[in-house]
Amino acid sequence: MHFVYVLLSGKDQKYYIVYTDDVQIRLEKHNSGSVPSTKHRRPLELIYYEAYTDKRDVLGREQFLKSGSGHRYLKKQLKFYFGSKEVQDARGGAAR
Repeated sequence: MHFVYVLLSGKDQKYYIVYTDDVQIRLEKHNSGSVPSTKHRRPLELIYYEAYTDKRDVLGREQFLKSGSGHRYLKKQLKFYFGSKEVQDARGGAAR
């Protein structure tokens, strides 16, 4: 399986959209500091993920979720979660 997932930084309240083949192991790597792009953003919380059987589909979904339309989709999908927090996307835009 292939997964696209969203992490929320406990440090700066920004979220990051990434893909992997194993969410649990990847989350552990993020939180241990072994992923350069997020090691200064720990702790990281998994707030959303989707599963796909074909890697091409997950790559397309990751690209979509990183787009403006994808950010709007996540805001709608996670409206109660984002409504309870002051969250920003990785580019610095407010998520609510």
